[in-house]
Amino acid sequence: MNPEAQYIINQPEPYRSMLMHLQVVIGHTLPEAELKYKWRIPCYYINNKPICYLNASHKKEFVDVGFWHAAHLPKKYESYLVSENRKLVKSLRYKTLEEIEDVIFIGILEEVYKNKDKSFYK
Repeated sequence: MNPEAQYIINQPEPYRSMLMHLQVVIGHTLPEAELKYKWRIPCYYINNKPICYLNASHKKEFVDVGFWHAAHLPKKYESYLVSENRKLVKSLRYKTLEEIEDVIFIGILEEVYKNKDKSFYK
C-alpha cells in the first residue's frame, strides 16, 4: 500500500471517514490530480503544481484541507477559509463528516484548477 493511502487508512475515526470523503470528492472533481506523499501527509498535484493537502490534526481535533495560493481565491470563499497568519496557504477545517459542505469544497477545487497555470503556482 502506498504511503498516502496508508496515512488515510491508519487514521482513527472520525478522521478516516472525513479524509476518505474528501479524497473521493477531489478524485471526482479533479480526476487528473495526482496524489503524492509529501511532508508526511497526502498532497494533490496537477502537472507537478501543488493544489491542496490533507492533514488530520489529532491534537486540535480537525481535518485540515490546505490550499496553496488560496489568497487568490474569490472573496466569496473567504468566510470558509482559515489562514492563521499564513501568507499563502488557507484551509478548510472540519471536525465532523457532516460539516463538509461539498458545494463549497468543489467550488474551491474548481477555482484552484482554473488558476493552476497562473504565475503564482510556478
